[in-house]
Amino acid sequence: MNIEPSTLRWDEAYKLMTGSILPRPIAFVSTVNETGQANLAPFSFFTAICADPMMICFAPMRRGTDGARKDTLNNIEATREFVVNIVGEKIVKQMNDCAVEYSPDVDEFEEVGLTKASSRIVKPPRVAESDVQLECVLHDILHFGDKPGGGSLVIGQVVTIHIKDELYFDGKINTEKLNPVGRLAGPVYTRAVSDTFVLERKKQPAK
Repeated sequence: MNIEPSTLRWDEAYKLMTGSILPRPIAFVSTVNETGQANLAPFSFFTAICADPMMICFAPMRRGTDGARKDTLNNIEATREFVVNIVGEKIVKQMNDCAVEYSPDVDEFEEVGLTKASSRIVKPPRVAESDVQLECVLHDILHFGDKPGGGSLVIGQVVTIHIKDELYFDGKINTEKLNPVGRLAGPVYTRAVSDTFVLERKKQPAK
């Protein structure tokens, strides 16, 4: 079948996107507002951009009820800093609990029982229970639409990487020990390393 997105409601289009673009890694983003109030929220529209400079991006959508902007986006625009905490299975429940649309004065760290760790360069705290954390400064934000279904692309430069010692070896991160989870459609998640296979990339023949 062929479907034109322009003929769909935003929530219908969203279901097709999240049902086909998967599995998606989760950016568990910590921020603070201008008064220092902490916020913590997960986003599964998240990926890397490049390595030099090290750039990443995630896309917070507008709220589905009224098109309002997420607290995370407001905080990043105000302070130009954030931390992406990588989600392993051991903190997946707390991550999911942070997806609740709390009021801006609620500290999700305290609400779900996660520990704040001071960052090295940026002001937002890190999630101590996360095994990899990326401190970021804002590079740019692109906005797309101002109604339910719209969103923004937040591009950040990674200025510090925190990795638990037991995960790091020979310049690499041990994926099995990280035990990351990915988002599928709806309330379904996947264990990223439970069933993997190796597929070496072909090399160009020598001339």
